[in-house]
Amino acid sequence: MLKSRKVIIIILAVIFFAGMASETPAAEINGISADAAILIDAETGQVLFAKQPFKKRPPASTTKVLTALMAIETGCLKDMVTVSKRAAGTGGSSIYLSKGETLTLSDLIYGALMKSGNDACVAIAEHIAGSVDRFVQLMNIRALAIGTLNTHFTNPHGLPDEEHYTCAYDLALISRNALANMKFSEIVATRDKVIDWPGKEWDRKLHNTNKLLWGYLWADGVKTGTTDAAGKCLIASASKDNRRLIAVVLRSGDRWGDCIRLFEYGFNHYEYRQVAVAGEQYRMLRVQNGTEEAFPVLYESDLGILIPSDTPDAIEIRPEIKAYPMAPLRKGQVIGFVSYYINKQYTGKVKLIAGREVKKQKWWIHFFDSFLRLSWRNFDKCLEK
Repeated sequence: MLKSRKVIIIILAVIFFAGMASETPAAEINGISADAAILIDAETGQVLFAKQPFKKRPPASTTKVLTALMAIETGCLKDMVTVSKRAAGTGGSSIYLSKGETLTLSDLIYGALMKSGNDACVAIAEHIAGSVDRFVQLMNIRALAIGTLNTHFTNPHGLPDEEHYTCAYDLALISRNALANMKFSEIVATRDKVIDWPGKEWDRKLHNTNKLLWGYLWADGVKTGTTDAAGKCLIASASKDNRRLIAVVLRSGDRWGDCIRLFEYGFNHYEYRQVAVAGEQYRMLRVQNGTEEAFPVLYESDLGILIPSDTPDAIEIRPEIKAYPMAPLRKGQVIGFVSYYINKQYTGKVKLIAGREVKKQKWWIHFFDSFLRLSWRNFDKCLEK
């Protein structure tokens, strides 16, 4: 039953988002070598560029974004974690944990995100959920809650497995959620850090694997990933002029250059516009059978979107609102929606609500009012004759 429900959600979501993502003009960014790529705005979630965004691919160590986020959200960073034999024996990239040593959960998260330690991820999973299998179940539940369309994880680190996959769009969603967490955002922006190495005369020195932190002025995260199956992958974020963009490239021939080209395109070709402000009036709307003829319709929430700089008039507004709603109406009642499109691509929607209460008119007053209106209408017709 759960599997069938997931399939239905995926189908509906792909239908909804596919037009928005697939129609994003790829020709405007030359030289994107990645098999799959996407660029989104971190604040609005708006897709600015997409290349095979829903193609199922192995994610390699970009998996660790969700592992770390879950550890931060559900664990105590000061907890002391004892490393198990399984964690210490995990293959691939490592921070060289030993069975029985103890580190803080915080240090393990730094090790997972900065040094891409697979052993740190297993230690995190066992500490948070009691076992790797239970942690992975929680990962998949969390991924669905975020809104992923084509993701299934079988481990917390990203080592190859046929049933371990995701797509560029899903990784962008996961990263957008993760970067909203201040602690996560702080960790992935860290270039170098020293953490404890119990039993040694020296400490562990972590050097972030994300070279963009040194090679691109605006870069501030997120995570690299590399395996033979996945190729060279990168989730990257960059902030400039109070805007933050997230780029994902999978199986890239030049992951650093690809992300820089995506960021430059996003920063240089789009500008932010506030199209709705919570509580601001959208319009006055007439009402049927009410104690007053019209009432104010307000935006329920804020909404900002990115508009192409070279075509500022590309925005299209599509209201979905019932004409002459029937009283009574309560303050805050949803009256309709207003949707925004850029070059026919959906970018956002805001609910429209009643700005004040409108009571229903007494039946006899309504009857008398209708009678007078009808009488005046007939009188006017007589005059015309």
